[in-house]
Amino acid sequence: MAETKNAIPTELGTEKIGRLLKQYALPAIIAQTASSLYNMVDSIFIGQGVGPLAISGLAVTFPLMNLSTAFGTLVGAGAATMLSVLLGQKNYKAANKVLGNVVTLNTIIGLVFMAVALIFIDPILYFFGASENTLPYAKEYISIILIGNVITHLYFGLNAAMRSSGNPKKAMGLTIFTVVFNTILDPIFIFVLDMGIAGAAWATVIAQTVAMLIVMRHFNDKRRPFHFEKGIFKLDMRVAKDSLSIGMGPFLMNAAACLVTLFINQQLRKYSGDLGIGAYGICNRFIFMFIMICMGLNQGMQPIAGYNYGARQYSRVREVFWKTAKLGILMTTVCFIFGMFLPKTAVSIFTHDEQLLELSSRALRITTLVFPIVGFQMIATNFFQSLGMVRKSIILSLSRQILFLLPMLYVLPTMFGADGVWASFPIADSISTIMTIFMLGRLFKKFSMLKDGDDPSILGSNL
Repeated sequence: MAETKNAIPTELGTEKIGRLLKQYALPAIIAQTASSLYNMVDSIFIGQGVGPLAISGLAVTFPLMNLSTAFGTLVGAGAATMLSVLLGQKNYKAANKVLGNVVTLNTIIGLVFMAVALIFIDPILYFFGASENTLPYAKEYISIILIGNVITHLYFGLNAAMRSSGNPKKAMGLTIFTVVFNTILDPIFIFVLDMGIAGAAWATVIAQTVAMLIVMRHFNDKRRPFHFEKGIFKLDMRVAKDSLSIGMGPFLMNAAACLVTLFINQQLRKYSGDLGIGAYGICNRFIFMFIMICMGLNQGMQPIAGYNYGARQYSRVREVFWKTAKLGILMTTVCFIFGMFLPKTAVSIFTHDEQLLELSSRALRITTLVFPIVGFQMIATNFFQSLGMVRKSIILSLSRQILFLLPMLYVLPTMFGADGVWASFPIADSISTIMTIFMLGRLFKKFSMLKDGDDPSILGSNL
């Protein structure tokens, strides 16, 4: 679909699913992959230019960054789903109101989070696994990132709105721009200006600031069907409630990720020391790249599934899920191959420290043991969210993190040390995927009772 200023993506209900996925998912995949490179690039330059303890200090900040992301997705993910469904219903006035509330909610939440985190930064970082050796690095980096917290929330929230309103290529291009800009600034700030780990943080904040200004300019164009106008920024409690309710699934998933990462850091510090935390940081950064590809697939699926569900075209809803799921499995299988057969090659881009290389390689091999099924679980979880089925999405989001992973992280290290930490991941992935298959089977059984055009309420309010 051509991205014209007045385009309404009605093709979501008529175009071939495969072509739509290519049109929407490919830009989102590129954008999400590029987005993952923010932190990956920082990690590479920090690891190679500052040292292994700096990598460990960076890893200590992961729980806090996950928590920040959680609050950002609380608004952005919910708003993106609402926009897609409203487009399917051709309710454009309501969609524009959602856009304004994205700005208001992200600003309020971002400012509050920044203030609280900065006030209690030292005890927070110690709680997240920092030692006397890693605290200076962690504090220096995260303090700067927190200063730009509002900017980050606004950029990612509006970028999601841009993508859902029929501009996936522009959203992708903007993300790529920020990554390239960040990559250029990193070596200048770290090496040329000798700013160390602080340079990496400032590079990220500056790049995201420029991106936010560009996306705000996009929505300031009155010729667009979605644009900033007087009255839409006033907080609408009904819109806010609906948006936050739908976004609660990904919020809880990211909040759970914060809790899990906190516990991982604490266990690794106990059984493997500061370098163990650094190994997790490296492993996490590499795996995260493939996770972000799956998230890109989810973002491509979301407007298609949401639109067609709103338009009551259930056959197309089923089709987009299965095609997306196959692609998700393919992507995580590639990560599995790296983890099994090329782990040292994969982690060597982050460090040349021999001890850290060995720890990271072993961590990657164990954590990716059943990784092909992770793609399916991720796609299925987001599928429920795309349809506005909040409760099911929340259950699936939390199953792996809270119900299965945390208990494993508590028990297995007592028997196997650091290896027990790494082994917790494939076990939790296996159990949560079985649960996902069960819930998805029930959903599609109900879908089979619906013909295109049927009112889904005939099956009850909790489809």
